[in-house]
Amino acid sequence: MEAIRKVKGKRKEHDVKLFALSTCGWCKKTKKLLADMDVEYECIDFDLLSDDEKKEMRDELKRYNPAVSFPTIIVDKDGVIIGFKKDEIRGALEG
Repeated sequence: MEAIRKVKGKRKEHDVKLFALSTCGWCKKTKKLLADMDVEYECIDFDLLSDDEKKEMRDELKRYNPAVSFPTIIVDKDGVIIGFKKDEIRGALEG
């Protein structure tokens, strides 16, 4: 599995980026929700990154979520949802 990949979906109204861990149950629930909603997004599985990529991505993630916790969803470069918050995710992407 690639550490950074574009997940295709029919819904492309928003620029969505998901920072996740490949082994995290809450991250898996978030990925399933996005798939069920048919949302296109960029997925970064942090634990699968090389050391150099981790440093770069950690710096980016810290700008949005200083605690560097997972899952973190960035919507349109300014909306941030930390954790699996189903209703908040749906509201941000359907509204």
